Amino acid sequence: MNRHLGHTPQTDYLSVMRLFSWGRSPKPDDLSTLAPDAPFVAIGDLHGCDHLFARLLTKLESAAAEADTLVCVGDYVDRGEDSAPLLDRLRGLQADLGEDRFVCLRGNHEEMMLGFLDDPVGLGPRWVRNGGLQTLSSFRCPAPTESSPESWETTRDRFAAALGSEAETWLRGLPTMWRTGNVAVVHAGADPLAPIEAQPEDVLLWGHPDFESRRRKDGVWVVHGHTITTDPRAAGGRIPTDTGAYATGRLTGAVVKPGSVEYVHT
Repeated sequence: MNRHLGHTPQTDYLSVMRLFSWGRSPKPDDLSTLAPDAPFVAIGDLHGCDHLFARLLTKLESAAAEADTLVCVGDYVDRGEDSAPLLDRLRGLQADLGEDRFVCLRGNHEEMMLGFLDDPVGLGPRWVRNGGLQTLSSFRCPAPTESSPESWETTRDRFAAALGSEAETWLRGLPTMWRTGNVAVVHAGADPLAPIEAQPEDVLLWGHPDFESRRRKDGVWVVHGHTITTDPRAAGGRIPTDTGAYATGRLTGAVVKPGSVEYVHT
């Protein structure tokens, strides 16, 4: 959040409320237009919370027995303490269940981490400032001890070795959207004026300024994470799932069926 000279404490407080969707929740929509081809579950931003993911999966066994597919909306790494075991769990589940039944989307934090691998000097500091430090620690990889290019490149090499080529290839190949019926699942959001099939990748990963204020006119519902919401509800053609698990201890799954959305929390 940008801060400018002259802001009052009240202004900053209101800005924080808007950022984290605190305050009055939107009135739920008539969900009769919600029409996935089959029931599915969307799980919000995990951010290294492997223990919460395991707990939520247990709760979903009964709550989402009819669901054919589980979709994770991205942001598996950073901020939380267990990115390494979480990535192992995700890859293992996908190997066991298949990519059609267990879908992992790419989030902006995976994008930042891959950027660090590609350009450690130019993109490494930004990643580390946004939770990458916890990811490095999870992989038992020391953070850069100085700001020299050599230090960042050494850290990248150590991290790449700890991550492994198979995991890196898996991360680079993650899709940015999954669709079923008139529902699209993405990480951050979508441009409400652009066709859902023509969304720029950076919008899907980072969001769009009009996403939360303008409803789509094509009838497509968008399930998303990225923006922390304390009381998620399906409204305005949007189904949020991110409840800030790394900070709140509350990981959320949305059980999406034709005409209904049920939220399950840890």
